[in-house]
Amino acid sequence: MQRLASILTHPDVEHLVHALRANKHASTADDPAARVATVALILRASGGHELELLMIRRAEFEGDPWSGNVALPGGHREPSDASLQDAAIRETREETGIDLVRDGKLLGRFDAVRPLSARARRVLVIPFLAAVAADVAAVPGPEVATAFWVPLAALRQPARWGETTMTLRGESR
Repeated sequence: MQRLASILTHPDVEHLVHALRANKHASTADDPAARVATVALILRASGGHELELLMIRRAEFEGDPWSGNVALPGGHREPSDASLQDAAIRETREETGIDLVRDGKLLGRFDAVRPLSARARRVLVIPFLAAVAADVAAVPGPEVATAFWVPLAALRQPARWGETTMTLRGESR
């Protein structure tokens, strides 16, 4: 775990962990018909102590509505998963080769979110925060075309933010 020290003591990570511990999560059972999925927000500290977030681009398959999407590692909870956290660990390992138990540390979970996509109206997503050492490599599994690290500093730049209106199934979003 010493390899993780640089990220676990990073001020932004410490702030996130404190906020997650103080948060009492809303129930995930507000829609019993919703399918539950998990995602992992995986952070690492680059050489310059800047935080990076792991993202994936899904492989393209005929008939798969998520083909080619840029996403966080994750997926649906399976009956074999003892908990939502176990689902996040399994999905991350399958999609990126990263074992969050062996290679990193789970730091907490965020509140459940619902995708705004018309394709995912009955999906409830539980995000988990994790940290890995800077030298942990992501190796895409069969469901993933590529895995890449995005500097959080790039995501914080106002020029990277924007809004757009799209028409999906006749509805403006």
